Order: sequence, then structure tokens, then C-alpha cells
Amino acid sequence: MRQQLSNFKAEFFKALAHPLRISILDALREGELTVNEISQRFAVEPANASQQLAVLRNRNMVMTRKDGANVYYSVSDKSMFKLLDAAKEIFSHHLIGVRSMLEEIHAPSASVGVRVAGRKRVGGSRA
Repeated sequence: MRQQLSNFKAEFFKALAHPLRISILDALREGELTVNEISQRFAVEPANASQQLAVLRNRNMVMTRKDGANVYYSVSDKSMFKLLDAAKEIFSHHLIGVRSMLEEIHAPSASVGVRVAGRKRVGGSRA
């Protein structure tokens, strides 16, 4: 059972391993969309949108509803949005960490020069 869950998770995250698929899932927060609406929204060919939707459909991440000639896509499980929100929060924390690190790197140092082996180091070179 434990191995099955690990396999499920691995396949699940593989299905999310494409920026367009994640963008499509995010867009489906607002409700159902057709392939043409998705392709227009993300400026991709309908064939590309269909291909990405097929991956999501094969992993049961999206479901379809047919109305006449139109096929509407929606998220199969609204919990998907919690996962996307968690990923956004992790990304935000990552950016905060990177920003802090950059601020430390670019902060004015306490001393203008640092002595290295009896010589004053200025701007990365020994003077």
C-alpha cells in the first residue's frame, strides 16, 4: 500500500511537471473552459492545449462535460487548488529567502577593506 501511494504521488507530480498544465489548472479555478478558450488565454495552438489537457485527464485531474460540439474542462477535485496555493506559498518563501540573501550580499560592509595576508583587499583584488 505504501509503495502504491508513492507511485501515485510520483505520477501525480509528473503530470504537474509542465508550466502550461499548471496554468490551465489555475485558470480552471474560475470555472469550466473549452480547448479554444484555453488556447486563446495562453496563446498556444489548440492542439497543444488538447495535448496538455489529455495528460491532466489521464491522471484524473480534470474532467469533461460535453454540450453540443463543445467540450468543457473542469478540475476533478477542488483540493487541487490547495496544492497550487501551497506551491505558490513555497515559491514566495523561496523568493523571500533569496531576497534576504541578496540584501546581505549587497549590504555595505563594516569595513571598507579587509586585510588578507598582510595586504589590504579592495574590490576583490589585492592592493
